[in-house]
Amino acid sequence: MAGNRATDIRAMVTPLASIFGSGFLVILPILANTVGPAAPVAMAAICAVAYAVGWVVRGNIARAEPALADGSDHLLLRLDRLADIAIVVAYVISVALYLQILSGYALSGIGQHSDTAEKILTTAVLLFIVGVGVLRGLARLEMLESFALAATLAIVAALILAFALHDAQASEAAARPETQPGWWQLATVLGGALIVVQGFETTRYMGNQYAAGTRIRACRNAQILSTLIYVALVAAAIPVTGTVALPLPDTGLIALVKIAAPLLVVPLVIAAVFSQFSAAVADTIAALGNLREVSRQRLTPAMIYLGIGAAAIALNWLADTYQILALASRAFALFYLCECLVALRLGGPVWRQAAIVALGLVLLFIVLFSVPAG
Repeated sequence: MAGNRATDIRAMVTPLASIFGSGFLVILPILANTVGPAAPVAMAAICAVAYAVGWVVRGNIARAEPALADGSDHLLLRLDRLADIAIVVAYVISVALYLQILSGYALSGIGQHSDTAEKILTTAVLLFIVGVGVLRGLARLEMLESFALAATLAIVAALILAFALHDAQASEAAARPETQPGWWQLATVLGGALIVVQGFETTRYMGNQYAAGTRIRACRNAQILSTLIYVALVAAAIPVTGTVALPLPDTGLIALVKIAAPLLVVPLVIAAVFSQFSAAVADTIAALGNLREVSRQRLTPAMIYLGIGAAAIALNWLADTYQILALASRAFALFYLCECLVALRLGGPVWRQAAIVALGLVLLFIVLFSVPAG
């Protein structure tokens, strides 16, 4: 039993690290700018949509993987291949996103932030990752994942405590007119924030490490734990947003931390840089594996690293962080939609099929209409 628990905990590292990859750094500015005091409810809604997608992914681990291994259903194989292509695109966009956030926090931490400096630093880090990948591979850098997750969870716990203490000591909440966006703006902006809870789907691609049952539990437990942490963080921090000018930039969390717990600013910046670099490396490696499989090994690792780097650098110079975040959400929503199609192909009870269709329509809406928060 102890061995099973240890295995389950190890299996949770990758999905948890991915879920918290950038989400805790950008979700507060997005929700403060969009829904204000209703942010905890909005956060819970985003997590609920993600949990529904996780339900589909877990079903595919249990039902689709054996059918895919059989290889007799050619339509199912094509749908799964389409999902592989979609997630590669999402990974490449995510690499650009993670490193833009890294640069934004690093430069803001030393008081030297500017759009141009952010893009130059992002390009430099991308070139470093690509260079290491081409010359030596990224396997050694991949070991940072567990340490990055530990640092992230530690700083998030400290932030929740600091914001909660600040709220308790404040004589009264700062007055701010309640944000009342229209339903369309609300739906499109929150849809564009889906990526903040992305990462649970990594369990779908861990079959060479863990059994199906372990991956299903890891997916579910990672989503439950991350939901509790995200909602607690947002609920504790949102009162502090009443003391700052809106809209907040993508690095707005730093301004909030300066008010509630100035001593946490430096650890926050260090954790941000560490976690974003680790997440970018992890997604580069994941994209490499998927592209090798999709291309049937015709693309060499060097070609793939160079392609990922070129695409991420171009995106870095063409879009800001909020725009890339919304684009990444659309890309992951497309992947999740493909997973819904895989699940529908497998059949099942009418209620299950109806629920998957309804979820698929929500994801299609995000793919087509989600917009940046800024």
